[in-house]
Amino acid sequence: MSYAELRALLTDDPARAAEWVESAARRGVPEAQLRLGRMRLERGDEPDALTWFQRAARQGSAEAMNVVGRAHELGWAMEADPAAAAEWYRRAAEAGCAWGDYNLANLKFDGRGVALDLEGAVAGYRRASAMGHARAMNLLGRCLEEGWGCERDPAEAAQWYRRSAEAGYFRAQMNHASILAERGRRDEAGLWFERAATAQALSQRVSVQAIARRRWRMAAPRPATPHSISAQVAGSGTEAPVTPTNRLAPTGDRSA
Repeated sequence: MSYAELRALLTDDPARAAEWVESAARRGVPEAQLRLGRMRLERGDEPDALTWFQRAARQGSAEAMNVVGRAHELGWAMEADPAAAAEWYRRAAEAGCAWGDYNLANLKFDGRGVALDLEGAVAGYRRASAMGHARAMNLLGRCLEEGWGCERDPAEAAQWYRRSAEAGYFRAQMNHASILAERGRRDEAGLWFERAATAQALSQRVSVQAIARRRWRMAAPRPATPHSISAQVAGSGTEAPVTPTNRLAPTGDRSA
């Protein structure tokens, strides 16, 4: 079965697809192995999921390499090993996976599994951003705003926040809205705050109202704190600590 045929089957007949996915995976189709790994992970079978991710990764699937990295970072069916995660992220990045660049950049920023390297983190965020990675765009904006691993450049930071916001990432939508509000563009800011509330509710199933309240505080002076890359924490209406560590990178399927 070709990759196109497999994709058509997965789209048109999900119930029948599971049987075909497993058959294709056992015949060595890396895309099917990756999908079967996700299916196993969704039902809570982490050891079997990891087996299929590793098989796909050994066949050169960049996306699977990234997922194996996540398994090492988060400790799926094994002890967490950030150093091993970094190596798998590096392989994924070299194979052209934006998530690999993004996840490796996160480890470099935090100094987990690799040496602390803010400049290297910024370079990774730039590479992922160039491939259209919305979360990387937002973090690149934050680094430029704060001067973390690079020269401060608020103007370029604002551009990356906007691009990430337009790509649908709710944290960037909050940041973009905050900048618009500071510039007196309250109507535009209000629309972006509302978009952020909707996007966050869809992606994290948290309270829309907690974020939407931000809109009504635009008239009040804002404290001298940076635009949060972590935005709201579980819809509590409070900001997380100023650090890029409060983020989740998906397992490769963009669903986490």
